[in-house]
Formats: sequence, C-alpha cells, structure tokens
Amino acid sequence: MKAKSIMVQGTMSNAGKSILTAALCRIFKQDGYRVAPFKSQNMALNSFITRAGLEMGRAQVVQAEAAGVEPDVRMNPVLLKPVRDSGSQVIVNGEVLDTISARNYYQMKAALKPRILEAYESLASEYDVIVLEGAGSPAELNLNSDDFVNMGMAKMANAPVVLVGDIDRGGVFAQLYGTVKLLPDSEREMVKALIVNKFRGDITLFDDGIRILEEICGVPVAGVVPYLNVDIDDEDSLSERMTRRMSGAKLDVAVIYLPHISNFTDFAALEATPGVGVRYVREPYDVGDPDLLIIPGTKNTIGDLLRLRESGLEAVIKRYSSQGKTILGICGGYQMLGREIRDMEGAEVGGSIHGMGLLPITTEFVTEKHRTRVTATALESGGSLAALTGVNLEGYEIHMGVTTLGEGAKPLLRLSNGELDGCRLGNIYGTYLHGFFDSAECRTAVLTALASAKGVTLDGEAFDLHSYKEQQYNLLAHGVREALDMRLIYRILEEGV
Repeated sequence: MKAKSIMVQGTMSNAGKSILTAALCRIFKQDGYRVAPFKSQNMALNSFITRAGLEMGRAQVVQAEAAGVEPDVRMNPVLLKPVRDSGSQVIVNGEVLDTISARNYYQMKAALKPRILEAYESLASEYDVIVLEGAGSPAELNLNSDDFVNMGMAKMANAPVVLVGDIDRGGVFAQLYGTVKLLPDSEREMVKALIVNKFRGDITLFDDGIRILEEICGVPVAGVVPYLNVDIDDEDSLSERMTRRMSGAKLDVAVIYLPHISNFTDFAALEATPGVGVRYVREPYDVGDPDLLIIPGTKNTIGDLLRLRESGLEAVIKRYSSQGKTILGICGGYQMLGREIRDMEGAEVGGSIHGMGLLPITTEFVTEKHRTRVTATALESGGSLAALTGVNLEGYEIHMGVTTLGEGAKPLLRLSNGELDGCRLGNIYGTYLHGFFDSAECRTAVLTALASAKGVTLDGEAFDLHSYKEQQYNLLAHGVREALDMRLIYRILEEGV
C-alpha cells in the first residue's frame, strides 16, 4: 500500500519548513505510523554521509532522526552545494554528478525529474506516511515551469500542501495572502491549510489575525506555532546560532565563520554542553582570547582561506598560535592549517595557495570525493589536548583533498580500517572527521583538559547526544502538537488532494 503524503511549503526560505517537517515526522511516529521525510532538492552546505557512503542534506537527516528511521539518500535525491556565487556541486542520489552554473543546472532539471520520482515512489512503497518539504517559496513565478521542489513535487506525489509563514519577520499577512494569490488556480486548490510560525507573546492576541487570514486566503489556519525553545540542528548558515553571543560561560570556544562554512552541526554538541559558550567569529577584533579556536569545514577551501588572509583573521590565528593556544581545524579548516593546498585538477577554483603553515602537511585536491563513515581511536596526542589519547570516536569524512604529512608531523587518529587521519603539532590539531565532538568521551577529554588549564570546573557529566536529541525532538513535537489542529492535519492527510 502506497504511503499517504502531506507537504510543508513556506512563503520564503527560513520560514521554519524544516523544523515543522521534523515535528510532523515525530508526531506521526508517536502516533504509531511508519513515517519518512522527503525533500526532492536541497541547497545547503550542511551534509551527511549515510551508512551506505552516500551524501544527503543534513535537514533530512534531522527529520529522519525525528521519524525514528535510518537516514536514507532517497529522502533527498538532489543536493546542491554552492561552491561559488553562481555555481554549485550537483549531488544526485548521494553521488557527485557535476559542478555547474545555475543556468546550466536549470537546463538539466527535466532530466532529473524521473530520478526524483523514482526515489519518492520507492520510499512511499515502504512507509505509511511521507512528509514532504518544499524549498524557498512556491510563488517564484520565473522558476515554476520546471519546478520539482514545491508545487511541481506536490503534483508528482499527489500531496496536499500546508503553507507556513514566518510572523517573527513581520508581514505574515502579505506573505501568506500574496503566496496563495500568486498561485494558479490548480495549485491554489492544493493548499489545504496555513500555519503561522514563530509567534512571540500571547497567541490569543492573534485570534483576529486567524479570522482575517482565513477570510482573505480562503483556507483554514491550522494553528499558530509559538517560538519554541528547542535545540534542533539548523539547515544552513541562515541559522540564528551564527549570531549568538554567550555570556557567563566557563569555557569560550570561538569558531571562525567562513563564507562557505559547511557542517557547522559539528559543534552542536559543544553548544549544548553546560558551561561551554560557542560563538562564531567574522572579524579579527571579535576573536578575543578563547580557550579553543576552531577553523571549521568549508565548500571552498582556497576561496575562504583568501578571505581569512584579506580580512586579517589569518594573522590573528597565527598570533594566537604563537602564544601556545589551542587550535583545531576540521576538514577544510584542517587543510588551511597546512603549508600548501594544490588544486591542479580544478576541483574548486584551480591553482595553488600557501596555507597558514601551522601544520607540516600538504593537500592535493582531486575531483573524486571521499565519503565514508568511520570509527577511530585517538593516537598519543601530546600538547594541550593530551587527554585525547586513546579516546574512541565515530563520525564521517567528506572531502576532495588528499593530505600528506611532512617531516615532524604526527597523525591524530587511527581509523578502524587501519588508515591514519589528521595531524597534530604542539597545540595545533587537525582532522577530517566530522562529528568529532559527538562522542561524549571525546568531549569530556577535550573540555576537561581546557577547563583544567584555565583553572575552572565544568558542572555535571558529559551527556549522551542521542538521548539529548530524542528529548529535543519530543519537546518539539509536544509544542507543535499543542499549537496545531491535529484533527485538521489528519483530515488533510486522509483526504489528500
């Protein structure tokens, strides 16, 4: 029996589609259904490697976790990872197809539709409910002829649509009314309900707003969702965590914000740790004197290294290093810490560039992407993070560079397959392992060492990340269930289009 479906679309990017999709996945799971998320095309630099070694968008991983199922690349058959302002790496069914301009991508969209439909139909044959997520807005009139993300996907899946507006940004009446009225009649009829999202304050004050929306839009309002205080991984760098400022934390962790920052979910576990403040640094004067400085992953290592150099951040990082402070580079950040990065095959922008010279390594880019999930053990670490020695970790690697260790370099990790990963020299550490801090054992070792050096004590024991996530998904589901008319949602699900 084919799954029933419902689709969450938004009036704009960051209206809260991803989180509401996750909430519905958890609610349907709690109600006894086998449920899976689906987003035909995602554009994000936050990605994930499945157990099959395939790449998919992080948002659908979050939604799969909320649904209580293993992330599956069929849940996100097309992933676009921007590498420059007008071009993206195109990943189809978890594997790199090409890196092309936006114009050329639109010319190839028709050829992708059958692969998207195949992925959807395959999922729908295995689950009771599919919760689809749109992208951006369905009212992008210049893009709708070949659409397979919003109403085009709703038609392919025969899925009724709930439309989400963001009241926190203002203009929610214009958002919802304008979107509905710009749709052609056949698509307008697919919109079965509206959701007002991110409301702050007394929701009863919006009672008249609900009535007005229903009158002018001609569809019911399924609910007004409050601004929920839950810690759920965000989809991309629009995330509010990028501008968050922590006060009163015992440990200060500064993450260098890169223009093409990727996989910043690597730091979600640190952000959730009591007593640890994580902040993202964009300018040299913001660095200060953190206890740990992290250079994260990026989809454009050479371009972002040039940005650090031109902005003065590289000089600050080098000065911080000369003072014996602790630096960690992950993936692209690890590559930047080396002596040289060469891109002779044009995997990014071509050419070569000197690195920061803080680790005795050289990186050569290749066009074939390395994708794998791994378990690892930290080798004798030394330096400020000597407590890492012997610690077990689990995560994934996703990169297009091959890094060679030079004289004096010591590897950081031994992978379960016997291969070595990363490098350390003094208090400078680098690794390709995403999810480095997800292990409670690793977080305990790193944070305890930093706290000891600073003369402070962190309260409590390291938490289990899986249990913490489950708690947050349940809180999310409770808040959304309370806010929505779930009888209406189920009626929409049952009746379809």
